Amino acid sequence: MKISKKIEQAVKEDRVWWSFEYFPPRTAQGLQNLLDRIERMRALGPEFVDITWNAGGRTSDLTSELVRTCQSLIGIETCMHLTCTNMPAEKVDLALKEAKEHGCRNILALRGDPPMGKDEWEAVEGGFIHGIDLIRHITKNYGDYFDIAVAGFPQQQLLPPDELAQEIQWLKEKIDAGATFIFTQMFYDVDVFIAWVKTVRAAGITAPIVPGIAPIQTFNGFIKSTALARTTIPKALMDALEPHKNNDEKVREIGTKVVADMCRRILSEDIGIRGLHFYTMNLEKGTRMLLEELNLVPRVEVVKPLPWRQSLTPNRRTETIRPIFWANRTKSYLSRTENWDEYPNGRFGDSRSPAYGELDGYGIWLKQTKEEANKLWGQPTSFAEINALFSRFCRGDLPALPWSDSAPASETTVISESLAKLNDLGFLTINSQPAVDGCKSEDRVHGWGPAHGYAYLEFFVQPDLLALLLPHVERDPNITYYVINKQGDLRTNTLSDGPNAVTWGVFPGKEIVQPTIVEAISFMAWKDEAYELGRQWGNLYDSDSPSRKLILDLMENALLVNIVYNDYKQPNAIFEPFLKAGAELSSQRGLKEHTAPTPNGAAH
Repeated sequence: MKISKKIEQAVKEDRVWWSFEYFPPRTAQGLQNLLDRIERMRALGPEFVDITWNAGGRTSDLTSELVRTCQSLIGIETCMHLTCTNMPAEKVDLALKEAKEHGCRNILALRGDPPMGKDEWEAVEGGFIHGIDLIRHITKNYGDYFDIAVAGFPQQQLLPPDELAQEIQWLKEKIDAGATFIFTQMFYDVDVFIAWVKTVRAAGITAPIVPGIAPIQTFNGFIKSTALARTTIPKALMDALEPHKNNDEKVREIGTKVVADMCRRILSEDIGIRGLHFYTMNLEKGTRMLLEELNLVPRVEVVKPLPWRQSLTPNRRTETIRPIFWANRTKSYLSRTENWDEYPNGRFGDSRSPAYGELDGYGIWLKQTKEEANKLWGQPTSFAEINALFSRFCRGDLPALPWSDSAPASETTVISESLAKLNDLGFLTINSQPAVDGCKSEDRVHGWGPAHGYAYLEFFVQPDLLALLLPHVERDPNITYYVINKQGDLRTNTLSDGPNAVTWGVFPGKEIVQPTIVEAISFMAWKDEAYELGRQWGNLYDSDSPSRKLILDLMENALLVNIVYNDYKQPNAIFEPFLKAGAELSSQRGLKEHTAPTPNGAAH
């Protein structure tokens, strides 16, 4: 979606919005850490993020990769920087082609800084000389497909009048050439910024202006960044920070309050600005503190437009339905369905059953290394120890399992104790959804969209325990189930091969949304992955390890089961058959112990 449309919608709704900027790191580990951070910071509710193009164009491939990941996996609208530095036309065209393929609709067009090691900027052969040349090239080749942003410099307000007039004229020419909004450079003097905005408007420039806000992280970092940007530092701000320059925590605390006051004034002035663009410097704490100080709370429809993470690539933007089985493994689902021509939508349609990609080549692997697995899960030598691991995960005492790279979703907290009890009994739950009746969309735990559904459980279970469970399940007409073993033998009590919607949403002016389903074909495809993850867990241990034998035996013999309780008015009913089966198992074990022969042959 174009950023100008997002800004337009925010203005119409008279609400404040915000966005984040990140830059490509230099190392592979730094890149992974940044992606994890972007995913975490998505929960802070940015309308979009933008990714810089490093001075000299040295990280162009990383920029494109970050844009792709943000659009497809993290599911957040992205603006890509594009500079003229070291960029002949063919490289620009490649960057634009990739941006479009990734679903990116927003470009920040810049001349750029001189390449590293050079003091003066110069165009490369076959490249562009000015930012406006890049804008014209983009509009010539892509029409209005891209929103094009340009940079604005509030510091120019301090230039002599004739120089200021020239800078504003050049800015206007860029807007007239096709640019649609303006990102400003960082600043700390609000009076200078407000005066500059008024000068821009007086010149007839009506494009939205987005102020660049730089959280103050450390004193040295603050001094360095303001020097590089040649930004004026108000005396009052320097006087407040300098006495604490060796105390990063105090500097961040003072800086947060000062910058927050600056933001409040910008938003309260009658200059038509309702958005803030945070230069995060790839750091989380400073931006989070600023948002908290400003009491800017993310909207559910921004953070969670659907119960699952939506991909924003061109061929997936309209995807509205997914099987629930991959709820904790979004990347895997996207990989295994990346070659589909269509995705389930509307009333499920006929596209719900394309062939899922085979596991080979789709990156189905555990995130944890051998060392990390040992630290997380130890070396279990009994089923009771495995049960305990799953119980700890459900209670929030364990950050990950082989089937889930992250802690349980917030909605799981309402059933965490019930899930833990099931795991203690031997039902190893790997996916769940609580029953919720008429929850509002803005609910902080269950809400999604611009408001949910049936109870769902998925688990591994040993055959003897399943034999005790199924009679109780089959007595309840509200329960449907699928049972499958490693070999793919499927058993079910459903009367149709069609999907069962387990999440519903009702919104004003829209048809009922049913974004999450359970169906046989998808379950059978997921089965291979579920067993493979368990096998990989076992193989992390030494070949002669009791832990390895235990886990591999479990994966060889256990059955994978999913159960839907089709009456959300009874939120705890789904657990009753499990508790009954568990009680029977305990009774049988007690009877065996009671009748076991003693050494002298007597019973006790």
